[in-house]
Amino acid sequence: MSEMISSPRERSPRLQRLHDFAVGFSTNRGAMIGLIVMVIFVVVAIFAPWIAPYPPAQQFRDAFLVPPAWQEGGRVAFLLGTDAVGRDMLSRLIHGTRYSLYVGSLVICIAMTGGVVIGMIAGYVGGWVDTLIMRVMDVILAFPSLLLALVLVAILGPGLTNAMIAIAIVLQPHFARLTRAAVMSEKGKEYVTAVRVGGAKPLRLMFLTILPNCLSPLVVQATLSFSTAILDAAALGFLGMGAQPPTPEWGTMLAEAREFILRAWWVVTFPGLAILVTVLSINLIGDGLRDTLDPKLRKG
Repeated sequence: MSEMISSPRERSPRLQRLHDFAVGFSTNRGAMIGLIVMVIFVVVAIFAPWIAPYPPAQQFRDAFLVPPAWQEGGRVAFLLGTDAVGRDMLSRLIHGTRYSLYVGSLVICIAMTGGVVIGMIAGYVGGWVDTLIMRVMDVILAFPSLLLALVLVAILGPGLTNAMIAIAIVLQPHFARLTRAAVMSEKGKEYVTAVRVGGAKPLRLMFLTILPNCLSPLVVQATLSFSTAILDAAALGFLGMGAQPPTPEWGTMLAEAREFILRAWWVVTFPGLAILVTVLSINLIGDGLRDTLDPKLRKG
């Protein structure tokens, strides 16, 4: 009877690991601040059409370069001011959150999927296949990421979709190398040998047996690459190779505001701050995940 009473209180190993992760992550103040900020950004992105005061492309012909509401000459109707063609800055920043999170999410999905598949094949098969794949990944990593993305977009053509494809290709080698290293350390362990002896096919061994035990470094890399994707997309937009006007993407907003840096500080400052806060928040979350998932980095 006592065993029946106490058993519900006992956690399974999986629940215990989840509990330990939640406790470790929640004690990291920086990671929690980053998580709260990102949750706010996600909520803003989801409800952007209802939160934004105006449509992002709506122009007010009597409100060119109106300063923020607290500055002399500002208007309450435009809390963060307007740009050179009379569009509300606050509305464009809110809608720009959608584009940045969309770009980051899609790029990471593409890069992580391709990188994991390539890394699994290289690490599991080995031999000349591994050598060939890794040399190609090394060639991609030899180029500065933004420069390579810029070259790819120039080949594919300017646009947000092509920019995302280029950034995903540039980020893919990081996931491939991590996956390969994890697979090579896992494939010789006893649990993999036991499943192989039981008659499991190579695909099942790779993706159902080995891959679940390689996810920790990939999750951390995905989080940190998320911020890289947002930065690269903003940089390509600033250079005119990413999202095209009048898309309210933060990098494109910066590009449109270059000539007004001295005359209207707000048209440059607010998109730059939005990029800064987003990237910083994601990096804080990534650092928290790394410290929590890597036993060597845990305090105490």
